[in-house]
Amino acid sequence: MLRCLIALPLLIVLSIAVGPFDTWGAEIVEAITKPSADVLLSFIRAGRVAEVLVKEGDIVEQGQLLVRLDDDAERVQLEQLKAQAANSEKVQASAADLAQKRADHKKLQWAKSERAATDWEVEHAGLNVQIGESSLRLAGFEHRQDGLKYEEAKVQVERMRLYSPVVGKVEQVDIEPGESAQALSPVIRVVQIDPLWVDAPVPSDLARTLKPNQKAYVRFRCQDCSEKGEEAKVIHVSAVAVAATETLRVRLELPNPAQRSAGERVKVSFSPFDAP
Repeated sequence: MLRCLIALPLLIVLSIAVGPFDTWGAEIVEAITKPSADVLLSFIRAGRVAEVLVKEGDIVEQGQLLVRLDDDAERVQLEQLKAQAANSEKVQASAADLAQKRADHKKLQWAKSERAATDWEVEHAGLNVQIGESSLRLAGFEHRQDGLKYEEAKVQVERMRLYSPVVGKVEQVDIEPGESAQALSPVIRVVQIDPLWVDAPVPSDLARTLKPNQKAYVRFRCQDCSEKGEEAKVIHVSAVAVAATETLRVRLELPNPAQRSAGERVKVSFSPFDAP
């Protein structure tokens, strides 16, 4: 009994010490801004870098070419496969051969009716028709395979290029023209900071009342920043609470047309900071 009484004040002190919301109250929390997209790009195959088309700090569009490997040999092979895929001569020849065999078979059937051809000759001509039909199907199959090989080669050539998956800023470039890029080794980093994301640790009771697209307010720590805070919106409430702090992670989306850097400490509220 005495041991329990001694432990009770200690538990109360600990619960006060770990409370992360004492400074500003339960509806105002501290968080850190982060990019809404942070992408490390790498090649899936090794090769020599032919071009690096951007530098650190450049603003890039979605789908913009950033880095290209030397693909001269692959493009020569691509042209060969393109020519093969476009060539239908074998199919046409097989179709013409089949037409001739069908005509011969028909003539032999007529000749047999006039007792001018034997059963063996008619049967042999019929088998030739079947062989011709199989040859035509095989020629068509091979022609389609040539088309698929060409498409595969185009994909392989495209994999030797890195495109930006988002509208954003080039944060880091770790490769130079002439260097050898290793497979799956990051060579360029692109971040999207408009909009920013803010992951705020919100008390569970409050977080459970929040809805998608609900307004929130983010205040930066600077002299010329709005005291009311910048308007954001709720885009996600975590389904798993942090037991130690009894909080849920709430993700906010914050427009950032001024391209303010990510990684700043901010205060988050779900009502204007200057509200009574």
